[in-house]
Amino acid sequence: MVDTRSPAQRRLIMSSVGSKNTGPEKLVRSLLHRLGYRFRIHRKDLPGTPDIVLPSRRKIIFVHGCFWHGHSCNKGKLPKSRTEFWSEKVYRNRARDADAELRLKALGWDTLTVWQCQLRDLEHLEQTLTDFLK
Repeated sequence: MVDTRSPAQRRLIMSSVGSKNTGPEKLVRSLLHRLGYRFRIHRKDLPGTPDIVLPSRRKIIFVHGCFWHGHSCNKGKLPKSRTEFWSEKVYRNRARDADAELRLKALGWDTLTVWQCQLRDLEHLEQTLTDFLK
């Protein structure tokens, strides 16, 4: 399948996708704050620069976009164009995520990954976060 955008348009679209302070991250942070939890964000001194860190509980929350991190839901499907490029890109992201989680576990941190698609059911997400942080 041929891309419907010119290379310049596609480059502009993809470069505008942020890696920090995304909408899903802000939503999870807002929910945590409303539940009474206080946290730090994007700690560079920890493997994987976690999105949300609760130091007193030794808990870390990663908020992953389904497409970029290769989730098995509908949002995680690869594009039909440049499949080799995208499959390699997502594979590297998943490998980097797994490595960061292993390194964090070795340092004594518990981790939770919240997927973008989980934000559709905030009641369930709230329960998941509460269970993880107890």
